[in-house]
Amino acid sequence: MNERLLIVEDEETLCESLKRVLEREGYVVDAFTSAESVLGKIEEMAYDLIISDITLPGIDGIELLRRIKEKLPEQIVIIITAYASIETAVGALRAGAYDYVIKPIMHEEIKRIVRNALKERSLRAENVLLRRQIEERYDFEKIVGQSSEISAVIGEVKKIADSRSSILLLGETGTGKELVARAIHYNSFRQDKPFVPINCSAIPENLLESELFGYIKGAFTGATGSKRGLFEEADGGTIFLDEIGELSQHLQAKLLRVIDDHEIRPLGSTQSRKVDVRFIAATNKDILRAVNEGTFREDLYYRINVVTITLPPLRERREDIVILAKHFVEKYANEIGKSVKFIDDSALKILVDYPWPGNVRELQNIIERAVLITESNTIFREHLPEGMKVRDSFVAAAFNTVLSIEDYTKEFILRFQSAYTEQKLADMLGITRKSLWEKRRKWGLKRK
Repeated sequence: MNERLLIVEDEETLCESLKRVLEREGYVVDAFTSAESVLGKIEEMAYDLIISDITLPGIDGIELLRRIKEKLPEQIVIIITAYASIETAVGALRAGAYDYVIKPIMHEEIKRIVRNALKERSLRAENVLLRRQIEERYDFEKIVGQSSEISAVIGEVKKIADSRSSILLLGETGTGKELVARAIHYNSFRQDKPFVPINCSAIPENLLESELFGYIKGAFTGATGSKRGLFEEADGGTIFLDEIGELSQHLQAKLLRVIDDHEIRPLGSTQSRKVDVRFIAATNKDILRAVNEGTFREDLYYRINVVTITLPPLRERREDIVILAKHFVEKYANEIGKSVKFIDDSALKILVDYPWPGNVRELQNIIERAVLITESNTIFREHLPEGMKVRDSFVAAAFNTVLSIEDYTKEFILRFQSAYTEQKLADMLGITRKSLWEKRRKWGLKRK
């Protein structure tokens, strides 16, 4: 679709000349000779760009610019001015004009400025769309689940999202700690600043300090230039320190100073730099135990532990499993372009009964795989990994019930003897075939 431009110029010859030049560039152009005739038009028609002379009869170009910006703050406006009006043009820039063109107007110049302005508009539109997508993606209401456990987490997070306090997220791997951290950031006053995630266990120890704090040229062999660290990159925003329990004692001490003083010092530098960063830390380890064992600094623990939020494992919020599974089916069906809509009841039962050691991340990966391999609009049990089907509800029950070894063995035989040979069943139990036969006889179990 061709961009639509609006020209406001009281010199009819110049107005027509500009219109012809820009139409030859492929734009759709409307032209008017007064501001009064334009004011109603901008409410009826969406223009990608407006070009206006400063000197107009009646309402002048500066007043027109002001009124346009009141109604359409994001509208891009280019001002035309004479040499004698340059000071006025500078004032127009301060009032929100994108640029100005000095008379006499050179055709190549106006074409260049229009091209640049439209690129700017396109970038702004993309940024607005991206911001909207991010806000929608990380809206608290988009955190899927209706269980009391996840509802309590969302309620707690909403209360502290807009504060400056450091937050410690606890929970097993795959429970969604980074998702919650992003939701906190994008629902805070820092949302327009960077969110910088750092996996403390993924960056080698000898590189982590320079990644966090940056360095200056000559700080070490190979430092041929200076580099900003991640703390500085996050200035004004949020740093998410995932797996913070993996930090060395040396880096723990340096991190403590950053939190206390809000300053960082790049490697090799003698000068500190101020940073305004909110800290969100996360770990799947027992961090308090690490403090008691002396592997994690107690003073740092209390700095990052102003607010603690514990994310529940998926097995403790089983009512959310079906909701999450259907959510992921819709998500990946749309992404992949398949018409998968349903999960068969037998497959749902396996999903609900499974203990989910990898939590929501594991469920997400399994559903993505199932959507990829199914050839119909439904996911069936054969589309789930074999390990899940073998374990079925039995292992889930074992996770939630205290069973004796005898009860476990008896239940295992009853559930799986029809699926496996005698030797395979004995091997899975870690006993001989003779022991298996003796247990059957003891409990009065018949081979099916």
